[in-house]
Amino acid sequence: MKPLRISQDIVPIARFKNQASKIFRQLHEGQRPIVVTQNGQPAAVLITPEEFDRLQVHDRFLTAVRDGIADSEAGRLVDDEDLAAELDAELVR
Repeated sequence: MKPLRISQDIVPIARFKNQASKIFRQLHEGQRPIVVTQNGQPAAVLITPEEFDRLQVHDRFLTAVRDGIADSEAGRLVDDEDLAAELDAELVR
């Protein structure tokens, strides 16, 4: 995701309502998020579906890493031989 350009990527909700198609085109062409404001305050951030998918994958990866570190620190480990046996048992099913 490219960085936000304050002068181009902050849009009042009235403009968004009137120019939604143009703003969606800008979103896809610029590959930058767009902030929609309401009463001068941020109300929503628009990103492309591809960027949303990328962020979700990234979040799941970070969660898995944190869980793995927590398991390791808590001593919840499986040695190689036990893991191989468990995998072999699953493959036989």
